[in-house]
Amino acid sequence: MKWVVILLLGLLLLGQSSAAAAGSDPNESTPEQVAYGAGSVLGTVVYAPFKAAFCILGAIGSAFTAIVSPPTAGKIVGASCRGTWSITPDVLKGKEKFQFVGEVRPGEPAAKKK
Repeated sequence: MKWVVILLLGLLLLGQSSAAAAGSDPNESTPEQVAYGAGSVLGTVVYAPFKAAFCILGAIGSAFTAIVSPPTAGKIVGASCRGTWSITPDVLKGKEKFQFVGEVRPGEPAAKKK
């Protein structure tokens, strides 16, 4: 179990560093890029477990809700599992919107009706 956590953390850090390098602004100094990249990785490492727990709890709650109202259950899962999953440098700069709770898309059916 310990190795799985270490592997997932390593993949998360690798993904964040490549995303930060791809989206870097040429007008920023190297120390700024490094600071935003480090803040992005640290922010994601701290934030991701809370978001995952919120998503899991939303899925559990929607399972109980599905008994009474399947469309509402779909909305609960959508709200709890969508949204921002990683803190990117653009989120830290305010260029990208941060959403802990995801939006249910207006035209999207929450569940198929028979």
